Amino acid sequence: MSLAKRWIEQGHPAVLVLNFVGIQPSTYYYSISKPETHERKTSPGRPVSEYSFTRLGAKISDEQIKEFLMEHVTGDGYPYGYKKLTVALQEENSLIINHKKVYRLCKELNILRPQRQIKVKHPRKLANRRIISASNELWQMDLKYGYIAGTDRFFFIVSIIDVYDRNIIAFHIGLTATAVDASRVLKEAFLARGLNPDSHNVSVRTDNGPQFVSKKFQEACERLGIVHERIPNNTPNLTAFIESFHALLEGECLIRYEFEIYAEAYKAVSEYMNYYNNRRRHGSLGNIAPAKYYWENINQPYGEEMLA
Repeated sequence: MSLAKRWIEQGHPAVLVLNFVGIQPSTYYYSISKPETHERKTSPGRPVSEYSFTRLGAKISDEQIKEFLMEHVTGDGYPYGYKKLTVALQEENSLIINHKKVYRLCKELNILRPQRQIKVKHPRKLANRRIISASNELWQMDLKYGYIAGTDRFFFIVSIIDVYDRNIIAFHIGLTATAVDASRVLKEAFLARGLNPDSHNVSVRTDNGPQFVSKKFQEACERLGIVHERIPNNTPNLTAFIESFHALLEGECLIRYEFEIYAEAYKAVSEYMNYYNNRRRHGSLGNIAPAKYYWENINQPYGEEMLA
């Protein structure tokens, strides 16, 4: 545009110049008619209020509100943050005020409570893939949902699988699945394998479900001397063995039934667990059942290692 303008100012015909550079005459004449600079108009925004009202319509200055705040903080010794101080002003001083303004006034008074530092009592150990060469090195644990059509409610299955020998060592079936249930399943697996808290190297790997991140489950792991690994978010491949088992449970058991009552679901799942461990041939174990594989190899050198 500046080049065309310069040529036109030098005396060349405007029509020829604009046609040559490919600019519409209307565009050119508009550009030379508007001011060279434009001051951007900016809105100053809503002015900061210097007062608030009571429920009866009385106007209370910010300075008076600050005095109210200091009375709440120092006079009565309230260990409150700005949100609770907002409630105190609303209820005890009858003010119509929101937490944003209270935050601003508290900040001006320098009475904001310091942010709470969350200390993790049980540091999270992230799972990582590694070589597994024997039973009772790595267990995986997860929760599975089932549906009872007759009562229109869900039931829950919590299972532990040994990554090496593929046995479901222990499981829970119930209408709830709490941290207590998960801890009990872990203890049952520990006892079923005859382990000693001081002489084993078992790790249990879970996702970040509420049952597994709970304090009670962490304490159960500590009592049994089990290292608890939690997988990072969106990495289900790190619990692939228990996920694979639950897919079998769904496809070979749960999908075959339409349960009317919880007792039917409990019976069907319990029978499948027994079948899976003791009779179902497992391709990765040389087409023998997990329980047979475990007992045949428990006191013998192990063969193929695996990455898990």
